[in-house]
This record gives sequence, C-alpha cells and structure tokens, in this order.
Amino acid sequence: MNNSESTDQLWSVEDVAAYLRVPVKTLYQWKWRGEGSPVSKVGRHLRYDAALVRAWVAGLEAA
Repeated sequence: MNNSESTDQLWSVEDVAAYLRVPVKTLYQWKWRGEGSPVSKVGRHLRYDAALVRAWVAGLEAA
C-alpha cells in the first residue's frame, strides 16, 4: 500500500491488515461475523474501499 495512491482505490485483505495492524485471519473472521469495515467480492477476492475503511476506523475512534 502506497500513501500516494488515490483514495478511491480498492485495497486487498493484505493491504487492510497492514493498515489496521491486524492479522489477515482477523479480517476474514470479521467478514464471516458481519463485523468490521464494509467489504466487497471481486470475483473470488475480497476488496475494501480505502475511504470506507478510513471512515470505519474514524467511527471507532469517535465511539
């Protein structure tokens, strides 16, 4: 993940795990439980909208 990339880019599970500093397995568990940041499937791959991930984190910090 590169900080100079546009904010409308889709992030992979690995990108989000690095951003949140959590294991990839945690993201799969959150998706299975319906928790965490919104996620979409592109083919058979999970993709996260970078802006939505940042908004989700901001919501956690505000709570």
